[in-house]
Amino acid sequence: MKVSMKTYLVVGLGVSGASVVEVLRAQGEKVLTADDKKTADYSLAQIGSPDFDYTPIDCVITSPGFKPTTDFIVRATDASVPVISDVELAWRLHEQAEQAQRSGQQWIGITGTNGKTTTTEMTEAIMRSAGRASAAVGNIGNPIVPAVASNQLDTIVAELSSFQLHYTDSVTLDCAAITNLADDHLDWHGGFDNYAADKAKVYNGTRLVMVYNADDERVTQLATRAWANRQVDSCALVGFTLKQPREGQVGIENGWIVNRSSLPTQGLEKLAPVSSFTHLTEPDGSVYPHLLADALCALCLSVGAGVDVEHALEALQAFAPSGHRIQTVAVADTPHGDIRFVDDSKATNAHAAAASLSSYGDASVVWIAGGLAKGAEFGQLVRNQHHVMAAAVIIGRDQKPMLDAFAQYAPQIPLAVIDPDSSDNEPIMQQAVQAAARYAQERAQEKAQEKTQQEVKQGKQTQEVHEAKQQTKQEVQQEKQQVGQSMVVLMAPACASMDQFISYADRGDQFAHYAHEWVNSYGK
Repeated sequence: MKVSMKTYLVVGLGVSGASVVEVLRAQGEKVLTADDKKTADYSLAQIGSPDFDYTPIDCVITSPGFKPTTDFIVRATDASVPVISDVELAWRLHEQAEQAQRSGQQWIGITGTNGKTTTTEMTEAIMRSAGRASAAVGNIGNPIVPAVASNQLDTIVAELSSFQLHYTDSVTLDCAAITNLADDHLDWHGGFDNYAADKAKVYNGTRLVMVYNADDERVTQLATRAWANRQVDSCALVGFTLKQPREGQVGIENGWIVNRSSLPTQGLEKLAPVSSFTHLTEPDGSVYPHLLADALCALCLSVGAGVDVEHALEALQAFAPSGHRIQTVAVADTPHGDIRFVDDSKATNAHAAAASLSSYGDASVVWIAGGLAKGAEFGQLVRNQHHVMAAAVIIGRDQKPMLDAFAQYAPQIPLAVIDPDSSDNEPIMQQAVQAAARYAQERAQEKAQEKTQQEVKQGKQTQEVHEAKQQTKQEVQQEKQQVGQSMVVLMAPACASMDQFISYADRGDQFAHYAHEWVNSYGK
């Protein structure tokens, strides 16, 4: 059955836009296209011109990157032509299929400033483990329209950006979550209130469970307000927290995940020890807080969607984050301790970088930061997280905001600033990795010297220190672990990548390449 519109104008022929064109044309719809980089019926200038006639067009389907103030969107709106996202179109296709009794899909939607991709991946992994025919779609990179139109899936797990939600109005999800909120894309939305309002649309008409981050005051307010105005009386409100959970929440207590919400967990309150989620921890067992929060969110969504809690926990215990999210890509075994190179290139804003940095101990990190700042400020990030930094390496073309933050809040932190115009000599990331590794080596050596001085002061014989050279490799490794000399080179830039790299993935891949190169050349 066709969506009840006659002529579509699809603007933006990227992966999602091209898939929309393919699906609609396969259904016999008339489709016009607009794009400046790919072959299309019109250019963006043409459809934004006052001379362009919107009368024959029933609906514009826009790439979510275009601001509401873009000329063609203003022109279409003035002509009373609806402008929608691919998510909105997918929902209309879903409703058409349901009316024809050809679909019983369950829809789960996840949005937030950070963590939404990982939470989407976790939730979809749980669905597959539970035997669901599911797909992770939307902002995660897999087009939603063909997934829905195939009528072969019983569960849609959609990552939803604020851009997509802005152009989405009729979607009513079975389960919905906001992972967190921080200042992001404010120029696009025209301020934080508009940004938050678009994010909050994920809760509109939710049927089974609204999941929210109880440690985020702004998310809590949005969720509480949405639940008070819920359209389905039986819809549950469940918060997740890294603290001891209150009534209506799932959280952490004495090292265990504990359920004090209405979610059905077979009468169990203590669900699983946090230590059993080994892929969400450092090698020493310390937990990445933001990944644990993502896991709790995915757990709440999945159990709320009807998955048995044991299946959900087993899937999370087996889950490993995808590339460029807290991924150890190389390890150098140096005489003074290990140096681990960790890729968190997905940390493209200050909020995400703070979550990454907070996973580590004092003075244990050499931080590679910088890139396309997009008007962001980093004062709060540096002020709150400088205690974990032994040094920092600044990359990117927009370095001033980051350098200003260090000058004001952490002038004592050693900095290496990579000249953005020096790539003709050596690639930018190669220079950054080399500078960071040197800092890490120096700090590891300082730690070893401090340890030796401490031992002497405590009355140990100097000869015993020299005899350490005679230790076996296993004994040396054990001592390193006891002393905690391991250093981390963390690439969590807090900025977008497009100033010097093709994408955050390209930035992460280059980091991993040059980290391996350094380890092979200098590590032992």
